Amino acid sequence: MLKSLGTLRPYLVRYRGGLALGIGSLLVKDLLVASLPVVIKYGVDSLTKGFRLRTVLLLACLLIGLSLLKGLFQYWMRVILIGISRDIEFDLRNDFFRHLVELSQDFFSRYRTGDIMARSTNDLNAVRMMLGPGIMYWSETLVMLILAVAVMARTDLSLTLISLAPAPFVSVAVIFFGRKIHSRFEQIQRMFSDISSRVQENLSGVRVVRAYAQEQAEVAQFESLNQDYIRENIGLARIQGMFMPLLQALIGVTFLLVLWAGGRQLLAHKISLGSFVMFNTYMGILIWPMIAFGWVVNLMQRGTASLNRINEILHERPTVAAPESNELDPLRFSDEIRFRNVGVSFGTREALSHIDLTFHSGQTVAVVGHTGSGKTTLVNLIARLMDPTTGAVELGGVDLRQFSPEALRRQIGFVPQETFLFSATLAENIAWGVPDATPDRIRWAAEVAGLASDIEGFPNGLETVIGERGLTLSGGQKQRTAIARAILRNPRILILDDALSSVDTVTEERILRALANVMRHRTTVLISHRVSTVQNADCIVVLSQGRIVESGTHAQLQNRGGYYSELYQKQMLEEELEAI
Repeated sequence: MLKSLGTLRPYLVRYRGGLALGIGSLLVKDLLVASLPVVIKYGVDSLTKGFRLRTVLLLACLLIGLSLLKGLFQYWMRVILIGISRDIEFDLRNDFFRHLVELSQDFFSRYRTGDIMARSTNDLNAVRMMLGPGIMYWSETLVMLILAVAVMARTDLSLTLISLAPAPFVSVAVIFFGRKIHSRFEQIQRMFSDISSRVQENLSGVRVVRAYAQEQAEVAQFESLNQDYIRENIGLARIQGMFMPLLQALIGVTFLLVLWAGGRQLLAHKISLGSFVMFNTYMGILIWPMIAFGWVVNLMQRGTASLNRINEILHERPTVAAPESNELDPLRFSDEIRFRNVGVSFGTREALSHIDLTFHSGQTVAVVGHTGSGKTTLVNLIARLMDPTTGAVELGGVDLRQFSPEALRRQIGFVPQETFLFSATLAENIAWGVPDATPDRIRWAAEVAGLASDIEGFPNGLETVIGERGLTLSGGQKQRTAIARAILRNPRILILDDALSSVDTVTEERILRALANVMRHRTTVLISHRVSTVQNADCIVVLSQGRIVESGTHAQLQNRGGYYSELYQKQMLEEELEAI
């Protein structure tokens, strides 16, 4: 537990001034609360040992003044400590998100989006509750207990010991139920993650769900997860339902013991009526701290369970990271990309093996091959979305691992195989990554990508808001938007990973003609299954089962009669059949 709480230490240190002020307000408030029963004691005793109106009025005014001061410091205590818990939540959420976006691709293949969302919302809120109300009431309970017991013990030690008799039973109950609450809450948070993941997947894949008429099946699956979640929460409520009444019962027993023992001492004239009233007043004051103690234990157990889940993510480290020292600037090097005996393995499966390849500066290189041959893995290495298992990928003769991934990727325009668009305007999607882009530049990029005619048909042109993940656009429009986004960056290296697969051949030809000027004088990598896309490339590389089996120009490969020649013949035949 202490190890997991170490994550919060930097945040607590950051706000140590405010915490000191808040704890100071708490101490003053508790001192004022602890003094009220003493004033009441003197007031009651003044009534039984010779009534003096002036004394009563002075004590009444003192009581009112102390109560007002207590309320003032209680207000500042809550504002400061709860406010700091919100500030820490804000900082922790920002750091958590910053850490998430720095993690490598392999992390997101191991954690579901819904699970990450649950940790960044529900779990973070539980940690905030632990830091705000949890720490505040824990401190208040402890300080109030020490002050009250000190005053009570000075008045009558034996009666104080009697009032503390149930304390060991309270400790045992707290430890026992605390462990139960902690383990049950961890399970509940895991189930909440499952529910979040299910909702996220269904909303993202709503078209597939509807296309296969699986609405009722998904509703039934969600209902089953929801029932399990409710069942666990009801179990937690039962544990809490036993815990709080047990604490209240122990408090009630304490009251009975004080009334019985104190009443006997009062009748025997061993204590004054004022002291007896003071004891009972202290017991009344301690009711809330005793009840709050059980609630605080609950908050602490929930908070530490959630913090463990957050720490699990924070302890993840990116497999693709910036070098610790001697970080280089890619701008100082040429655009020549070289693969030196590169191999990539995923477990026991080899995605790439013994790749020796050079993309000369300003050259357009095409990569073709059957599905699963390693084409996407190859270009992912260029953008350092992953690092090779063996060998090295170099830029201008320098291993890419010597560059910061962020600095390297700023020099690359990447259109991935799966286009992702944000729920924003079309212009904002095109200018994503280039916040200072002018409207004219955005429109130019859209024209080069063959999107200009489509924009004219949109209700608000470039300012049309597209749905989440570009839901309102066709597949071809999404791809062309992604191409416009890539070329607007004016990258030194342009990577198009099957970026024209969703457009027809006429549109493809028009886009390639427009891209010709953009691709000139910059290193370009094309991946495509269409010969029409790659035939004008300076060099065509053919991959099969992660190895290079052919390379050369379109004419050279066509004459060799290999995979590329067969692919060309098949596509020519398909075009002839379509023309009939």
